[in-house]
Amino acid sequence: MPAPEALPDDAHGLLLRLPTVRGIGRGRIMAGLVLALVLPAAVEILVTVTGFRNFAVTMLFQLAAAVAVAAIGGLWPAVVAAVLGSFLLNYFSAEPVGSLSIADPTTLFTLVVFLAVACGVALAVGLATRRAQEAAQSGAEATALSGLALRILSSDDTLESFLEKVRVTLGVEAVTLLGATGERLPGAQRGWQVLAGAGVQPPVTHAAADHAAVVDPHYTLLLRGGPLTPQQQRLLAAFGALVVAVRERQQLARSRRDNQRLAEGNKMRTSILRAVSHDLRTPLAGIKLAVGSLRQEDVTFPPEVQRELLETIENYADRLDHLVGNLLDMSRITADAVNPLLTGVGWAQVLPEALRGVPVGRLRNELPPNLPPVQADAGMLERVVANIAENAVKYAPDSDVVITARTGAGIRVGDRPAGELRVIDHGSGVGHAEVLEMFRPFQRLGDSPSPGGGGGIGLGLAVAKGFTEAMGGTLVAEATPGGGLTMVVTLPLWTGHGGNAA
Repeated sequence: MPAPEALPDDAHGLLLRLPTVRGIGRGRIMAGLVLALVLPAAVEILVTVTGFRNFAVTMLFQLAAAVAVAAIGGLWPAVVAAVLGSFLLNYFSAEPVGSLSIADPTTLFTLVVFLAVACGVALAVGLATRRAQEAAQSGAEATALSGLALRILSSDDTLESFLEKVRVTLGVEAVTLLGATGERLPGAQRGWQVLAGAGVQPPVTHAAADHAAVVDPHYTLLLRGGPLTPQQQRLLAAFGALVVAVRERQQLARSRRDNQRLAEGNKMRTSILRAVSHDLRTPLAGIKLAVGSLRQEDVTFPPEVQRELLETIENYADRLDHLVGNLLDMSRITADAVNPLLTGVGWAQVLPEALRGVPVGRLRNELPPNLPPVQADAGMLERVVANIAENAVKYAPDSDVVITARTGAGIRVGDRPAGELRVIDHGSGVGHAEVLEMFRPFQRLGDSPSPGGGGGIGLGLAVAKGFTEAMGGTLVAEATPGGGLTMVVTLPLWTGHGGNAA
């Protein structure tokens, strides 16, 4: 009994090499016919040479020869061996010896039984051989389909690519998957819509289909092409079930992504409400208090106090504008609505506007001259640098913040050469466990206000990372030698062409 083929790395390849039930091959039949002529004669020669001639014993030898022929060549060679063996028994072993006539009716009955038993054994052996081949084929089909199902359910192949595999495996021109629309057409016919297809276009319709597999009441697989063998029809039914599994898996994946997005949106709305209730109300309260003081008609403030109150209003307004801007930017990033206009931008080109709100005495600009431009959206890059610099100044109040940049071998984004901007501070630094947390929305160092008491809602680094990745770059944090934190912005070098990035 041949064993099923082993499952290769590509289960689809095994489907193309499944064994076909063909019965006993032509070569074995020819070998059986040769043995059917040789073995009965060899039995008679052996009995004659040894001198041990006995009708019952010789008949058993001839029956063994017929069974051996049946095991090799199947039914018809075994019938030939049985008929030839019965003639030889009649001629050489039955009375009268040397004649085909039979004197004893019992001997005739014995020869008839011998012939029937030999043919019956040959038929049983042939059927057993065919059943063994069918079992091997069924095992190979089951193994291949099982492996293919596992590969499909664990991969991200599209429905179209899987239907193309179905088309190639079955050797048809086109395959189309239809889904029920739930509508009833005139004539009480059900409405169908094309979900996916492969092969010759346009999609196969019910009228043009040569084969159809009704998977369930909601899906039908239509094929156009030549006739299908019984093996291919079984594969078609199994393929139909797998197609539905692929379809439902993709729907579940989409539902999971939608649920995750809804959960993120709910979390974002909850965090925004929390920010509005505290961080946004603080600058509003400061502005209202300063304006209320200035509007008092019965109090005259000295010029220096008036300037201080006006400066307070301006600072709180700037803080409010910055907070609202980060909230809007984070909403765009969460909704995948960031579409940067990528052009060639130099690091030095964005620093003046990005660092406008940072105290001049706290920064040291150490950018080398003549750095090549990077691929970026100028407005987004300004926000990235501004948020990183503001964070560095806030959490390193007793040290200068150094801004430098470089490019060269080893600096890459994916497979593209890149340039990097480094914002270096010598503050308290961040532990390894907090590095990933610091880029999450609404996260502040230690979940507490900044050392300088400037407040904030913990969106600066999250917005900076989201904008950097939208421009095709990376933003990472490294420990500064001697203590502190270094933020590294890496963007691909500008190659002279670009456009909107999704």
